Amino acid sequence: MTTETLTGRRIAILATDGVEQVELVQPREAVENAGASVTLVSLDHGDIQAMEGDVNAADTFTVDSVVADVSADDFDALILPGGTTNPDQLRVDADAVEFVRSFVQARKPVGVICHGAWTLVEADVLKGRTLTSYPSIRTDIRNAGGTVVDEEVVVDGNLISSRNPDDLPAFCAKIVEHFSA
Repeated sequence: MTTETLTGRRIAILATDGVEQVELVQPREAVENAGASVTLVSLDHGDIQAMEGDVNAADTFTVDSVVADVSADDFDALILPGGTTNPDQLRVDADAVEFVRSFVQARKPVGVICHGAWTLVEADVLKGRTLTSYPSIRTDIRNAGGTVVDEEVVVDGNLISSRNPDDLPAFCAKIVEHFSA
């Protein structure tokens, strides 16, 4: 069943090579099915290489906009999918980090799953925040001043977080709910 709860909403997905395909595709489909317009934002023009299980090449996806050419003002919400190399590359790009920081500071909703929180760590926006993530980056979140809980989906203000692909059904439902508010 398709609902149009996000009609008129503009959602950015920030991703680059190494993004976990299912963490890009399922949230994208969820918000599109709810009526949102989605823009795939990345570091460069062209295509990005998605992965399955972090190590197996999956599909490629065409980039809609380059992060240096857009701003949080252009969108209503942000999705940060995981995969280990995707956020690792994003967090060393000043434009990507500022893009993410701008969403959080503007109190716009940000959905983040798995390793995607690494970019939030780099943006220095986790002090006093509670979220969940993939186990291997939980120390980084705590070192950045955040509190980590091991739950399927966690909402703390404008941050909606989940641990891994197994949590995608709950994550997708929660981002649609919070992106429509």
